[in-house]
Amino acid sequence: MNRIVLATVLVLGLTGVGVAAQRGRGFPPPPSDAPQPGPGRGGRGGPDGLGALNVPASNPLTPEKIIAGRRLFFDTALSADRSTSCATCHDPARAFTDGRAIAQGVHGEMGTRNSPTLVNAGLGRLFFWDGRADSLEAQALQPMINPKEMGLTEADIASRTAMTAADVTAALASYVRTIRSHESRVDYFRAGQTAMLTSDEQAGFEIFRGRGQCAVCHGGPDFTDNRFHNTGVGVRNGVSADEGRYAISHDARDLGAFKTPTLREVALTAPYMHDGSLATLEDVVAFYTKGGVRNPSLDPRMRPLRLDATEKRQLVAFLKALSGRITEGLPGR
Repeated sequence: MNRIVLATVLVLGLTGVGVAAQRGRGFPPPPSDAPQPGPGRGGRGGPDGLGALNVPASNPLTPEKIIAGRRLFFDTALSADRSTSCATCHDPARAFTDGRAIAQGVHGEMGTRNSPTLVNAGLGRLFFWDGRADSLEAQALQPMINPKEMGLTEADIASRTAMTAADVTAALASYVRTIRSHESRVDYFRAGQTAMLTSDEQAGFEIFRGRGQCAVCHGGPDFTDNRFHNTGVGVRNGVSADEGRYAISHDARDLGAFKTPTLREVALTAPYMHDGSLATLEDVVAFYTKGGVRNPSLDPRMRPLRLDATEKRQLVAFLKALSGRITEGLPGR
């Protein structure tokens, strides 16, 4: 395939033009009463604005790898008991999460953390809740060789796929980089179509970037700073049940700190937080309104917000408007 054709294929795949798995195939539709984009600035076809993918020079994107990665992503042969695939914990219908508080792997084994969404993972640089993987290639390998997740060895991976483990992870990482959430009503609003958000959603947006200070950590085009914060989730009697980032960095300031997740598609990714302890967006807003849970490593920006019932409802309404269009893979696949 020549470079011009390859570039065209990748652009089409990554911007969602003609992508097979969009809303309507595996994804719930937007609310029936949601405003629809109009013509003009930010019109249909809408803003992406997510920025460039983080693609290492050692694993350039190619159609062949993306197609292979998509096939492998749904293949239960990549688990010891052939019951589990990547899609088990990262279901497209749930914005690539699993709806469980804590992930479940082979032989019914329970993990220790919630399955984070994979939407827009290609924009990140550190992966897992504690940031222990510095590439999607490293992230792809760890679940396969974790005895509580997929339970294979690298030799098992090779024998079951007729590919080296390195080639499998390269393909999986390539596919995951194509999973995009974009064109939410918030994107259209920020591009100038102010009618795209209801009055409550607009009020919630003002709280989000104003009094609520949500945008301090959930800023940027993907609504995350990709950093690690202790908000008090999982703290009991002043002690974090999970060391979080500290186990990787060994910096006392990181005790109980976890990666800020993207808020795109957040309405589909319940339950929330690294331990799945908050069942609804209303629970999340209530948690932050009270300022989290006090502990010695609490992020200094955590403080009571004193939002009233109307403001909480408006903030939740805004968060739901961050659902957009999820696309993945290549056109026609």
